[in-house]
Amino acid sequence: MPRKNLPELITLKRLIDEGAAHLQVSTPCSIAMDGRDFPVYTVALGNPDPQVPALGFFGGIHGLERIGTQIVLAFLESLLARLRWDHTLHQQLSSLRLVFMPLVNPGGMWQATRCNPQGVDLMRNAPVSASDRVPFLLGGQRYSRHLPWYRGAADAPMEAESRAVCDFVTRELLSRQFSLALDCHSGFGLRDRIWFPHAHTSTPIPHLADIAALEQLFSASYPNHNYVFEPQSRQYRTHGDLWDYLYLNGTDSGERVFLPLTLEMGSWLWVKKNPRQLFDRIAMFNPTARHRQQRVLRRHLTWFDFLMRATISHQSWLPSGMARKVQHKRALTQWYA
Repeated sequence: MPRKNLPELITLKRLIDEGAAHLQVSTPCSIAMDGRDFPVYTVALGNPDPQVPALGFFGGIHGLERIGTQIVLAFLESLLARLRWDHTLHQQLSSLRLVFMPLVNPGGMWQATRCNPQGVDLMRNAPVSASDRVPFLLGGQRYSRHLPWYRGAADAPMEAESRAVCDFVTRELLSRQFSLALDCHSGFGLRDRIWFPHAHTSTPIPHLADIAALEQLFSASYPNHNYVFEPQSRQYRTHGDLWDYLYLNGTDSGERVFLPLTLEMGSWLWVKKNPRQLFDRIAMFNPTARHRQQRVLRRHLTWFDFLMRATISHQSWLPSGMARKVQHKRALTQWYA
């Protein structure tokens, strides 16, 4: 059943109003549902100069995974509060472009479904097909919109929400020499995972050495972290992955570095602590207890802050020459052996 209201959208609108002096906001599309229009917002702050690096945060691509949107909103709210007093943050933003799409699929969140109102799974909707075998249904299917993981018709254009993500990423991230993206999801396993492309094939990406250097940098800086870094293909492969599509089309020149990452929060841990959540499709993907929700919202702030610093300082850690070969070999051993 659809929700009576959409508190995440209300929070986003409030933050847009409160941060009006710092934010550049647009609505690339609007989704009509139950006599209402739900805008899809993009938000940007920091230095718009195309010469500076950029970092993007995305959430709510799957309507059931509300915690993904909530964690992006919590981070944005923290940034806006700090802008009132934190001179260091102002200095960071002079060397960085930050962009947000906290709620990509408001129609799906309104009707409490993984897919959008057209029945399409937005993470199976891009025009890229797997070159390796994919799991039945889970890997993306074109049989029916009434079955999960529907990709959309083969001859249909991408969904409005998917196009909005692609246009925003192309304009704000792929136009720069270095950019990072973090897409926040929940629902897989007992551990929080950082996934990177590819999802459509087990072949390593050309920027594998850069991913390995980023992972090594984070592990050295925060040795007690509990994330599992791995390519998504290590768990399963899919058709139509948005980030594979953007990576393949945005880095074909070889001149720019674009590293799309996915934070896959392990919701099975929440279910393990409260098995009754199995009987509620929203609770299966989100912490229901208030203290658990608060713990999740603050647990990833270190990772978000690290990504900001790593983006600004990317020239200090991106490997080159022999170091690049070493990182590539280490990554092959760690993730593809």
